Amino acid sequence: MPEIHFRVEWPDGRQENCYSPSLIVKDYFEEGKNYSLDDFLERSRTSLKIADQRVFAKYGMHCTAAMSQLDRIEKAVLEYQAQPAGTAQPAGTVRLVQFIT
Repeated sequence: MPEIHFRVEWPDGRQENCYSPSLIVKDYFEEGKNYSLDDFLERSRTSLKIADQRVFAKYGMHCTAAMSQLDRIEKAVLEYQAQPAGTAQPAGTVRLVQFIT
């Protein structure tokens, strides 16, 4: 199963590399595009849960790395939602910088 990493830029300009065990994230995100915090979270939840289901179907176990990544994204979004809008991005947006294969 091909895995992929992708780099995001949070509202304050901080960049983070994220992980998916499946290329499904490419169906939900576009390089260089900004997403509202809520939209980014929803797309992340959907794509990473599908990726986890694909791992389960193939290997008979869930992908803890995908669920851990989703947990980190959920926590980060909650932190940014609790803060004033960042200055490095339009208020409250996350940019998918690039896919790293």
